Amino acid sequence: MKDYYYFLGISHDASDEDIKKSYRKLSLKYHPDKNDNDDFFAERFREIQEAYETLSDKSKRYTYDQNLESHQKSFRYNIPPSIKTFTANKIHVKKGEEIIINWQTQNADVVKVLPFGLEKPYGERIFKITEFKDGKFQILLHATNSLLHKTAVQGITITEVFESEGEKFRDKAEELFRSQPKTPMNPHGQPKIMKIIVGIVVIIMAIYFLVKSFSN
Repeated sequence: MKDYYYFLGISHDASDEDIKKSYRKLSLKYHPDKNDNDDFFAERFREIQEAYETLSDKSKRYTYDQNLESHQKSFRYNIPPSIKTFTANKIHVKKGEEIIINWQTQNADVVKVLPFGLEKPYGERIFKITEFKDGKFQILLHATNSLLHKTAVQGITITEVFESEGEKFRDKAEELFRSQPKTPMNPHGQPKIMKIIVGIVVIIMAIYFLVKSFSN
């Protein structure tokens, strides 16, 4: 049974205002129009709408809460969650190549496949990786038993491969000039090449003043 409270990131005793605020925030973040109509965001957006339509209606929320409680009581919560299988059809791929992952969990009422989000206790997902981080892409399966507050985690690491050394060099070069996420240390999101240039300039200036001091 879907946990609508989890979808909206709120507690089970959330107020009507809390539900509305969370819905507005998440619907803007996951709206398909703002995410190139990506299937993942479209599905997440539908889940958020479904959760809001149920929890924002007092009558529907009451019925849902009763069903959720009944489901939780019938679930074998005394057994810790486990991951039976979690596999990928390939772990060495080129950028943009199709990958298929499969999973099966046991005794878990909340299942997530990151970075994709909430999933069924068992299933299959087909996707393509458009960006790697240092040549790697990490996929994590979380199987949670919410009553026991226990989670089983398993990961798969996908490694990027290149057709040639020239392609690998080009990819590394593009990474140097690509804007980086904004952080306190890099508030403007400047590309990595700027750090390298600044570092070279600092070294040149240090050598210059060192030579000048010796010549005096």
